[in-house]
Amino acid sequence: MREHKIGIIGAGSWGTTLANLLADKGLEVTLWVYEEELLQKLKCMRCNTMYLPGITLNAALRYTRSLKEAVYGKHVILWVTPSQVFRKLFSEALPFFPTEAIQVSASKGIENESLKRLSEIAEDQNPAFRDRKFVVLSGPSFAMEVCRKLPTAVVVASRDRESAASIQEVMATPLLRIYTSQDIVGVELGGALKNIIAVATGIADGLGYGSNTRAALITRGLAEMMRLGIALGAEPITFSGLSGLGDLVLTCTSTMSRNYSVGFQIGQGKARERILQEMNAVAEGVFTTRSAFFLAQSRQVAMPITQVVYQVLYENKPAPQAVQDLMSRELKQETPL
Repeated sequence: MREHKIGIIGAGSWGTTLANLLADKGLEVTLWVYEEELLQKLKCMRCNTMYLPGITLNAALRYTRSLKEAVYGKHVILWVTPSQVFRKLFSEALPFFPTEAIQVSASKGIENESLKRLSEIAEDQNPAFRDRKFVVLSGPSFAMEVCRKLPTAVVVASRDRESAASIQEVMATPLLRIYTSQDIVGVELGGALKNIIAVATGIADGLGYGSNTRAALITRGLAEMMRLGIALGAEPITFSGLSGLGDLVLTCTSTMSRNYSVGFQIGQGKARERILQEMNAVAEGVFTTRSAFFLAQSRQVAMPITQVVYQVLYENKPAPQAVQDLMSRELKQETPL
């Protein structure tokens, strides 16, 4: 395994964390960096001052702005980019992929234009990725806690058991436990959709609501995630796992969550555009809300929380009115879905 060469695309907090973790295991890791200024700081200071301040990175890490250099000759290529730029970067790098390289998506989002998951975008580029050599990594994993070597568990999913098992072995450490799954649809959707519910819980907390409200949003939000997941071919049980309930609880209950933070500020009356302008990282839930809203409409899936979050984010509906709309819906019998 130590002979594995790893390319990581995206030097945000999570991409940098994974690069450092793998370098600490003695693997040869090349990290692709978008910003020239950040590239120079990484080379000179061994610290990602923009996205992961205070963490000294492994001296063996290599850095580049060349996609070709990042992927050529690599055994594993990890994608940790914003979901809305994944298609472009994947397409540009595709000519340089080694045939047997395993592609791993560690991003959590759904493309706005096509309403496709990242594995589906990869399949658009090369149909062979449907059944082999494409893996999704997801689960409750704040980058800073992984950097601080706090115990963490995540899941890797692929239709190809061998690819999932290979990535499980490559990435596991004594403090990062990796599980495997074959439900790539469920694992991808869980990682993406939970961000919408995190925005919703942030809004509720920003409005001054309490723990009862948060618990209701998490529970009914999980039901929405499962409904859409089933409609798209996911296994319901997957949403009870790390990429579903695990990640949902984490992002809905911690101020470290970017998506929760965006929601909290909206609940306090701040405009979405201003919030996003002031952030130095991407809150995927803002974009995924749009994708999930239209996916739900196309599949005729009821997602009332997602609908009101969409209306708050994109139609300027006042947040208190959104809550009132949710609470005044027709009374129903509770079901898990």
